[in-house]
Order: sequence, then C-alpha cells, then structure tokens
Amino acid sequence: MSNRLNQEREKKLEPKRMRYAREKIEKLGYTVTSFGGKRLEFEHDGEIVKHWAYSGWHSGKSIDDGRGIHHLLNQLKS
Repeated sequence: MSNRLNQEREKKLEPKRMRYAREKIEKLGYTVTSFGGKRLEFEHDGEIVKHWAYSGWHSGKSIDDGRGIHHLLNQLKS
C-alpha cells in the first residue's frame, strides 16, 4: 500500500482501474506482459511502457510520459 492519504479508496479503486486499463490496452492489440502489483507493462514500438493504474501515470521511451489512461490510449492509437 502506498503512503496516500486515503488508502481505503485506493484499495477499493485500484483493482477496477487495473482491469479497465488492461482491457483497453489489449483491445488495441497490445499484450500486457505484467499484470498485478501496482502497474501494467506492455511493449510498444520495441520499448517497454509502464502504466500505474491508480495514479494514471504512464512512462516509456516510445511514448510521451503523462497522466491519464485516455491520454495513453490516444498515443497508442496514433
């Protein structure tokens, strides 16, 4: 568990956000190689992309780092 102020909210929402993010990423044709824990990982343009579902943060060499699953999905579509 993180050091967030509302850990109960995080505990409740994180699994839902993980499932949602995984479904949307896989729907675009990517294979999520790491699922569980605090983040998802998948390969995009030969580079590993990491997405932390609760905070919405995503990072990787082949994308612009940022926050929000919809921003990540828009980058993956283009």
